[in-house]
Amino acid sequence: MENAPSAEPTDQPARAAAKPAPPKSEWRDLATFLVKLALIVFVVRSFIFSPFSIPSESMLPRLLIGDYLFITKWNYGYSKHSLPWSLPLIPGRILPGTPARGDVVVFKAPPGNDTDWIKRVIGLPGDTVQMQNGQLVLNGKPVPKQAVANFVLPITPNFQRCQPQFEQVDAKGNPICSIPRFRETLPNGKQYDVLDQGMLPKDNTGVYTVPAGHAFMMGDNRDNSMDSRFSHEEGGIEFVPLENVEGKAIVNFWSTDGSANWLLPWTWFTAARWSRIGEGF
Repeated sequence: MENAPSAEPTDQPARAAAKPAPPKSEWRDLATFLVKLALIVFVVRSFIFSPFSIPSESMLPRLLIGDYLFITKWNYGYSKHSLPWSLPLIPGRILPGTPARGDVVVFKAPPGNDTDWIKRVIGLPGDTVQMQNGQLVLNGKPVPKQAVANFVLPITPNFQRCQPQFEQVDAKGNPICSIPRFRETLPNGKQYDVLDQGMLPKDNTGVYTVPAGHAFMMGDNRDNSMDSRFSHEEGGIEFVPLENVEGKAIVNFWSTDGSANWLLPWTWFTAARWSRIGEGF
């Protein structure tokens, strides 16, 4: 019997062991994700839309303290004030546009240009604006002002400063505030409601002439709004540069009466003013 041939020795070197894949860094992946997310948020808030909350009563009856709304950023062009913290990355204005009379806009309030305010555009460059006995006069012509049903607002943690003469109770015995309301109609057909609580100093003013590149802003709560009728020394904003305008208010996405307790989740729903969610401008 012949012996089986023995295996011949090979001349090929042994294959090198496969190199292990470098370990993944979870922290690095997380940091990369957060940077990408921050960049997306920065672009969206700067150039598309941004949220804004209402901190004061100056835009009653349209906006209540505790309303949250979205503003669109492309309507009037872009400036450094379109960016978070007004980062000086955009010189002047690009793709500039002019608001329409009656638009509700968010802007950086002069003279500091560091605080977001919201008001209604009343006067554009070249317009004259005046108040006479509580009536708005635009370019020498009184703006029609028609009395409508009183504005009724429940007394809640977000609204407690009702003037005594307007305090009432509803059918259930709950305290409410009932304030005289009027409807104004601008020359372009834009209608909106304003509140007039009586004759106060800024219900009669001189004539304001809006300079080029600026707008005249007013709050709808005419007797409780520091706006373009007031000088900087009085705490007002005077004429607002169009460069300061950040965007146009478009829709309420949330509203709360201020009675929620963060530690009691069910109160988040009882405090919500559901009828105001989705209300447009």
